Amino acid sequence: MRRSLFATALAVVALTGVGYTPASGAEKIKLTNSVDSLSCALGYLEGKMAQKMMSTPFDTLYFKKTAGMFAKVTIKDEYVEQRISQFGDFNAEVFKAAYINQMAYNKSYFDEFSAETYLKERYEAHLAVKEEQAKQEAIIANKEGAAFLAENAKRPEVTVLESGLQYEILKEGNGPIPTADSQIKCHYEGSLINGEVFDSSIDRGTPITLGVSQVIKGWTEALQLMPVGSKWRLYLPADLAYGDRGAGDKIGPGETLIFEVELLEIVE
Repeated sequence: MRRSLFATALAVVALTGVGYTPASGAEKIKLTNSVDSLSCALGYLEGKMAQKMMSTPFDTLYFKKTAGMFAKVTIKDEYVEQRISQFGDFNAEVFKAAYINQMAYNKSYFDEFSAETYLKERYEAHLAVKEEQAKQEAIIANKEGAAFLAENAKRPEVTVLESGLQYEILKEGNGPIPTADSQIKCHYEGSLINGEVFDSSIDRGTPITLGVSQVIKGWTEALQLMPVGSKWRLYLPADLAYGDRGAGDKIGPGETLIFEVELLEIVE
């Protein structure tokens, strides 16, 4: 668990000062809620891990100087965001105080077992909340996508396939048609049904090369129908795209996606 949930504090802070100052004592930490407790547990474990990495006996001036230096740093926003994503919230000040107390004084409200156990419980509880949120988001997105596709299917220029894939031909090509084993080069732009673009090789100025069978289902099906030189607009229900899991920060659970795909060549 430690390797998957935690990273050494030395990798997640940015120095904002120089020199050494006395480290704060244990009395500085006041745990008023569960967010403070998880932040304290994280700070303790980070400090403990840093001590072990130093391979130096405790009660040395070196530990206290290191703790004093840490008191002068600012926690990176990326680290705070990572912890919020994992646990739902995070108190950087409590984290720092707990780290300093462990590093300088070997003091904590936790031991390794209780800290790991508490953080595991908080992580799993927050994961359950996120999974339920994603489930509800997928229900809403699937309903909106189904309504969009039903209306889109009425347009005469749109072809609807048995799988649920919809497409319209923007430019007719006359080259060979890829197979499931083909590698192809194409330009594309992907957007949500609200028009928000989430990815574009056109904006990057570089086409991509990919395997026809190594992409989402809707692409695999469409590419095996497109002659080289074609440009199609694809409308993919969620089950032909990224399903109820979504993809990254830009494609939510259950999203219906729209792609404009220009098939440039089959790569030998």
